[in-house]
Order: sequence, then C-alpha cells, then structure tokens
Amino acid sequence: MLSRKGSSAKLIPARSAEVGVYPAVMPSHVRASIASATPSPGRRDDGTSGIIGGVTITSPLQWLRDVSSPLTEDMLAPMDPLGTVQFSSGLTDADYATLGQWLADYPKVILRAYFGGGDPPITNLDFLRFFPNQRAFEADAYGLADIEGLGYLPDDVFHLGLGATKKRLSLAPLQRFGHLRRLTLEGHTKDIEVISGLQSLTSLTLRSVTLPDLTILTPLRQLLALDIKLGGTHNLDLLPQIGRPQYLELWQIRGLHDISAIGRLDTLQHLFLQAIRHITQLPPLHACTQLQRIHLETMKGLTDLTPLLTAPALTDLMLADMGHLHPADITVLRTHPTLQRVGLGLGSTRKNTQAAQLVPLPPTSYVHGHPTLDPRHT
Repeated sequence: MLSRKGSSAKLIPARSAEVGVYPAVMPSHVRASIASATPSPGRRDDGTSGIIGGVTITSPLQWLRDVSSPLTEDMLAPMDPLGTVQFSSGLTDADYATLGQWLADYPKVILRAYFGGGDPPITNLDFLRFFPNQRAFEADAYGLADIEGLGYLPDDVFHLGLGATKKRLSLAPLQRFGHLRRLTLEGHTKDIEVISGLQSLTSLTLRSVTLPDLTILTPLRQLLALDIKLGGTHNLDLLPQIGRPQYLELWQIRGLHDISAIGRLDTLQHLFLQAIRHITQLPPLHACTQLQRIHLETMKGLTDLTPLLTAPALTDLMLADMGHLHPADITVLRTHPTLQRVGLGLGSTRKNTQAAQLVPLPPTSYVHGHPTLDPRHT
C-alpha cells in the first residue's frame, strides 16, 4: 500500500497481478464491485478515476481513509463526505470517542472495520458504543465472534455490510433496521429470512450465499439493484416479482443454467453478467424496454449475440474478457437500431481491431454498479 510521505492517509493498493484478487483493505461495497473487473477499453485502471460501485471516483485520497491509534491530525483532516473511514485493528477507547465525534460532521461517511492482521484484532463490534449516530457501517473482520454490537447503532442505519466470518453468525440483529437502504452480505445464511422484513432496501448484494430460490426477496418492493455473486443460487424464476430492478449483476454462480427470467424485467436498465459458464444462450429481451447497458464478461458459453438485437433500448454493450469470440461473431450487432457504443475485449489487439472495423461504433465506458442508486446521494 502506498501512502503520502508524512501522512497516515493511505492510497488504495495496486491491483494484484492475479485477476480477481484484492487486498482486504478495500471496502466491501467497492471490493465486491471491482473484484470481478478486468481492464478493458474505455476503462481507466490506474485507480484515479472511473465509476466504481456506482460512485464516480476522482482520487482515492478523497474517499478512503485509514486510521489507527494514536489518531493523528492527518487522519482527522477534512475528507470526501461520501467516503469511507476504516481501521484494521482496535483503537483505544479515547480514540474511538474522538473518531465518533469527528464522524458526526460526516453523516454519510461509511465506517468500516476490517481484518488486516492488526493488533489488537477485531473480534466483536462493541466499539460501536462510541458511534451512536453512525448510519453507514461495514464489518469485514473474519474473526468476528458476534455482531451484537450492531445494537449500538441507531435504528435509521441506511447502509450495512457484513463480510465473511469464520463463525456462523445469526443475522437476527438486522431485523430492527427498517430504514436500511443498502445491504451487502458475504457468506451469511443463518436467519437470513430477516431480509424479508427489510422492506426499505433499494440495493442488495449477496456474495457466497446460496438460496433455494428467491422467495425471501419477493417482499422487497423497493429494491432497485440486486447483485448475486458466487454461491449456488440457481433458481431465478421469481426475479420479476422482486421490486423494480434497474441494475442486475450475476457473477460466477455455481450451477446456474437458466437466466430466462431476465427477459421479463421491464424496469431493468443495466445488466451485468460474468463468468457463468453454463449459460449458453441469452434470453429474448423484447420486454426489457428500459435496458440500455449490457456487460458480458468471461461468458465463455456464449457465442450467439443475436438475442441482443431484441433489446429495444440498448445503447451500450461491453464485451470484456470474451476471447473465445471471433470478430465475425459480433457482426450481427451492426443491424441493432439503437446501439451506440461497444467495448471490445476479445483477447487480442488484432481481434479487437478487426471487430471494430466490422462494427464501427465508439467504445463504451466501463460502468459497474448503478450511479444513481447509492442511498448517500439522496
């Protein structure tokens, strides 16, 4: 990790050479968004700008702040009001109190505790007693023994993220957060039915969570964004009965063969599919009258792009890490009446150049997440 000389405010670490591997220092709401992303035309991958997780980033120092004991002047310097303050080891009670008072001036900043090998390690959330007004919180500490400390947070929490833990923890403490707008869960399934009662949710991310079907999500009438990553939830038949989805992301879901339900989402605006190896055919998209952006990445079972012609409002298509495709495979896109931009990632400069000649459209930008769905923007 890089840091400014003489300062404790730290930069985001460089991307790992191994695709999909990111240090735990990344907040879950951002790491979950970019862990699956590979560099592609139209996307800056230098960590200085882009739209990540629906948030436009201009400089990491503006939105990510690492703190530790003893707190320094730099750690408490002004920061982006939509940023994240995080720590990887426990602070002193005095520093927790100071940090809690400082965060009172930043009501939309996310507070995050994560596992980073620090000492003392974070094993519970009792420190939240120093943050009685904190409405956005994430815990990515694998050694958490319980989450009862969430009880110190106010009832009107609007953003919550719980990363994977070694111990199987009950999600029952979440049931009182009736104002929750954005929720990210990784690996947690005990008492997961409490999600059904969180009917103010507009954004839900389930990572490494397997559900028999989507029944528990059908009460979420306000849901606008749904991300299902990893795990083995392979029955998506109830998708059209869940909220009013504008953004849908499906990533590397084990055993998923059928995505036909997507074709019945008449509110969908942005579809993101990645690394679902058993999907060999896209569904007809005639009913998706608001679908403007489609992202296909490492979808090695797909060779026929003809179904894309049925998306009546499609303007942007990203093909990332689709090296199995040949330039001739995208020729069909030339006849799409509304398509305006195409991002080409066919595995080589030669193939990308040939494809660009066959479909002479400007490149699209790399967009991950929905820019308007972060509850902190409202």
